[in-house]
Amino acid sequence: MPTPLPLTAPTDELILEGIVVSCNQQGQPNIAPMGPRVTRDLTRFVLKPFHTSQTYQNLSVARRCVFHVIDDVELLAHAATGQLPSPPTLVPIDGFNCLRLAECCRWFALEVQTLDDSTERANIECRVVAHGEVRPFFGLNRAKHAVLEAAILATRIGIIADHEIRDEIERLTIAIHKTAGTQERNAFNYLQTYITSRLSP
Repeated sequence: MPTPLPLTAPTDELILEGIVVSCNQQGQPNIAPMGPRVTRDLTRFVLKPFHTSQTYQNLSVARRCVFHVIDDVELLAHAATGQLPSPPTLVPIDGFNCLRLAECCRWFALEVQTLDDSTERANIECRVVAHGEVRPFFGLNRAKHAVLEAAILATRIGIIADHEIRDEIERLTIAIHKTAGTQERNAFNYLQTYITSRLSP
């Protein structure tokens, strides 16, 4: 029998998936998916990018970024593979030298407080210096969740066994068939094609 999880965590923190826009010292933006660990009141963010990522490079120098809560899974899918068909519209934040997505649900302007890069993935604690809401979050949907899981799988090629990725994609397809709209189908089909093309025959 598996050991039940504790009813409460030592601290009420959880992973929140979204999109990070980071900027280098020249203000050039980079758009990437990321799941920081956050407090439930969204006052503390801990980002854990790999050292090889542009997000890490930008944060280690410019020490600021913007985290976005989104429900646009097509944007999430293309950002996960680094293949944005067209750059999303970015707009400035008053007094903050990094752009944000014009189209999102919520955004949080973050400044780095501490950066520990002694492990494979850096541990970057950030504080919220500004935030805003653009529109309401669409709501919970199984197909959107399936796209999120498929996007994560796309970033794990070469790390997770190919057969495990194929099995998981097959399982996620059920939620797409049952609950997806056009946006979710487009996003999942894109990721399915991307993943299939990169797995061994």
